Amino acid sequence: MPEVIQIGNKLIGKDQPCFITAEIGINHNANLSITKQLIDVAALAGCDAVKFQKRTPEKAVPAEYQNVMRETPWGIMSYLDYRRRMEFDRKEYAVIDRYCKEKGILWYASCWDEESVDFMEEFEPPCYKAASASLTDTSLLLKMKNTGRPLIISTGMSTFEEIDQAVRLLGTENLLIAHSTSSYPCPPEELNLRMINTLQDRFPVPVGYSGHEVGLQTTLAAVTLGASFVERHITIDRAMWGSDQAASVEPGGVMRLVRDIRVIERALGDGVKRVYDSELKARQKLRRK
Repeated sequence: MPEVIQIGNKLIGKDQPCFITAEIGINHNANLSITKQLIDVAALAGCDAVKFQKRTPEKAVPAEYQNVMRETPWGIMSYLDYRRRMEFDRKEYAVIDRYCKEKGILWYASCWDEESVDFMEEFEPPCYKAASASLTDTSLLLKMKNTGRPLIISTGMSTFEEIDQAVRLLGTENLLIAHSTSSYPCPPEELNLRMINTLQDRFPVPVGYSGHEVGLQTTLAAVTLGASFVERHITIDRAMWGSDQAASVEPGGVMRLVRDIRVIERALGDGVKRVYDSELKARQKLRRK
């Protein structure tokens, strides 16, 4: 059975509540006011953590894309300049760190390059996340692993052989695996939620779900299938500018998602058949033998 892993003040794994992460990612559009609003939404809904994405643009953007021009909210600029514009630095992350502590919510990040891991270490995050795109980046995986912090690896766009190789590289101590499909938004027929059980049978670690679909039903289904943790992108408004907005959950949806996950957890029970006190009156009245 999966071991139980501690992230911050939360336990994740067998017989523990589902750990819920609201991914802010880059949906903040480099705006601290929007960031605080999203943290507020996650904290009010009862999420356990918010997550960001951290890149060193010169390292994370392939050379062939750096000078490609694109339209942005700040005008037409190269893709490299756009990525620079989107990155928060120490000053902004210090504000985020203080604000999350005030709100009583954990925060961490997906690091897309080794320099970003060094950057994040200054804030002593409770864990790291390796994005699906990074599953085969062995040096980056080891950089995060060697911090000694729990590491969540996401498995979108990956073969089973690639997943096996990553687990062999990292070992299963302090490791969590997220089933995912890397399309934004992802159609229901490509979510393949039963992979959660396949991964649970294959690896002795907590297995969760990172969803990029539209709607909440399938994330709730993932919890019913036994996901130890779930992650969904959140946004103030799905019509906002940005590549991840359309596959994100708006504030009202975040509230419903957390509420319904907690109801499902109570309803699943322990699988032991019993007669409840609430049934006794009906049993006495309706049973003839």
